[in-house]
Amino acid sequence: MTEKLKEREVAVEGHEREIEDDTNKEKGDRGPKARAEPETEPESSSESSSESSASESEAGIKEKEVAQEVPGLLLPLDTLLGTGIHIGTRMKTRDMEPYIYRVRPDGLFILDIAKINERIKVASSFLARFDPKEIVVVSTRLYGQGPVQKFCELTGAIPIAGRFMPGTFTNPLLQTYVEPKVVVVTDPRADEQPVREASVMGLPVIALCDTDNILSNVDLVIPCNNKGRRSLATVFWLLARQVLRNRKELPEDKELPVSIEEFETKTERKAEES
Repeated sequence: MTEKLKEREVAVEGHEREIEDDTNKEKGDRGPKARAEPETEPESSSESSSESSASESEAGIKEKEVAQEVPGLLLPLDTLLGTGIHIGTRMKTRDMEPYIYRVRPDGLFILDIAKINERIKVASSFLARFDPKEIVVVSTRLYGQGPVQKFCELTGAIPIAGRFMPGTFTNPLLQTYVEPKVVVVTDPRADEQPVREASVMGLPVIALCDTDNILSNVDLVIPCNNKGRRSLATVFWLLARQVLRNRKELPEDKELPVSIEEFETKTERKAEES
């Protein structure tokens, strides 16, 4: 098992190093793990992110100044901001501090659009190295289930949407048992069980992480609003597009045959599980 863990670390760190050399991106993103601030229920903008964008006009100028300095945005800046992909919670952990741009007057932490953009590129490039059936994508959260299903439909990965059966990665006797080589989760807190099992099996974990997440057993972070329906749809739409482009299955000048809206979980608005 120790050998597997070492292989996992070498594979992920080596890939990140290659990307850094190519793009001169910031180094040391994933500093030592730190304790989170007190465990209280985070307040997230989630679905209200788009509604609050108008009230952010003044702050939006600053965000545009930062984002415009980064070449190669995966979507137009206004489109990214409109999805609420950058709007975090009123809580932050020290693990996530490197990915936070600022805090709004209302107390919501804002994630750095440049780092969101860069990490989606890194994650999609890494995933493109695997056979589709070696990738498992998990979402316990309701609003992540639709995007996960659509991502897997387009890329050929294995979806686990809804309840994750304990032992899925560790117990060969279970009917749900699978042997992936990489695991993607939509929230390392809500998806704690698959993250823990992946770590036990020495599997690299890619996680969508909000400002309130702790990064224990997470190998590659995609900072984003991981609670909002529109935000989750956007992240998985971009991941799917970039994975297919990296595999040379989708030309660089072509878009996915489905829209971001089609990635959204289709359900009446309900209280999301915490």
